[in-house]
Amino acid sequence: MTEIQTATAPETTPVELLQAETLVSAKGLVKYFPIMGGILRHKVGDVKAVDGVSFDIQKGEIFGLVGESGCGKTTLGRTVLYLQRPTAGSVEVGGKDLSKLKSTELRHMRRRMQLIFQDPYGSLNPRMPVSDIIGEGLLAQGMKSSAARMKKVEDTLEAVGLRRDYTRRYPHEFSGGQRQRIGIARALALDPEFIVCDEAVSALDVSIQSQILNLLLDLRREFDLTYLFIAHNLSVIEYVSDRIGVMYLGKMAEVATADQLFKGPRHPYSVALLSAIPDPDPRVRKKRLVLRGDVPSPANPPSGCRFHTRCWLREKLGNPEQCATVDPPLRDMGGGQMSACHFAEQVSDQAAQEAASRQSVVETAVAAAD
Repeated sequence: MTEIQTATAPETTPVELLQAETLVSAKGLVKYFPIMGGILRHKVGDVKAVDGVSFDIQKGEIFGLVGESGCGKTTLGRTVLYLQRPTAGSVEVGGKDLSKLKSTELRHMRRRMQLIFQDPYGSLNPRMPVSDIIGEGLLAQGMKSSAARMKKVEDTLEAVGLRRDYTRRYPHEFSGGQRQRIGIARALALDPEFIVCDEAVSALDVSIQSQILNLLLDLRREFDLTYLFIAHNLSVIEYVSDRIGVMYLGKMAEVATADQLFKGPRHPYSVALLSAIPDPDPRVRKKRLVLRGDVPSPANPPSGCRFHTRCWLREKLGNPEQCATVDPPLRDMGGGQMSACHFAEQVSDQAAQEAASRQSVVETAVAAAD
């Protein structure tokens, strides 16, 4: 995992966020995908991609979402935007319940919430010039004047650091970083309040990542934006986020401010993720806490705490039965830090170091190679 070196930092403090209004509120959000089987293709099960996730995002906040691949981050982001209808639960944006909006009302609501895709290559239509790529949303939202659309497109290109005369060029004429700026411009053109950044920098070179991150932070200040920032790079998440949600197998394991999470995580899974961050000093030898076994299938998740089959803390405590039978609620640990662990009070640096010291030489070597 590569350390991101950047020049500026988020300015919003936790105190300011507590006083801000809630812009996005997800309550008990569930998204299942049916598994079809048999000769008649009947339903035989569900992939439980998102399973009872609740969180709030304050106006002007960057809420980071992190977790292993396949934990449901992207599905959660798309479900919050109602690009995928939730199986259960509700999403409110600006006090409006999206599930209660008619198709026309939801269409108008799209102006307020947008998405920046992960792949800057696949997310742009190679047959369309930049003016049409960015202006397509404006046309769909009723801006019929081509002159007005072109001016808005040029203004938006300038806002993301590109030249106004790039409107007639095609995606293949741009670098990866420039393409992602075009994707950001497309999201920005409708003057949204809320943007989901779905791993918006993971496909870019590290030097370009820092430029795009700083651009997103500058745009937040300039246009009063609110982000749900999805990523798997913890260095990126730490830099951009005001608060962070840690997901595991479709559920939220921990929610905390960036300082709280990186200085004192209160969930065993968060501790394991943070142990994988390399120290920037090459002379420092850091022992990684290795999670044993594979991630369970979301089609057949474990009972109780979904992390219990790989949990180093449960093993240290003698494998208490409660972990395997009772689903832990996301509870307040103080200062707004939330943890979904029955024994969160016993999560500590010392406990993690003891668990790492009991690892075999082979496990440690494999983790170091990864």
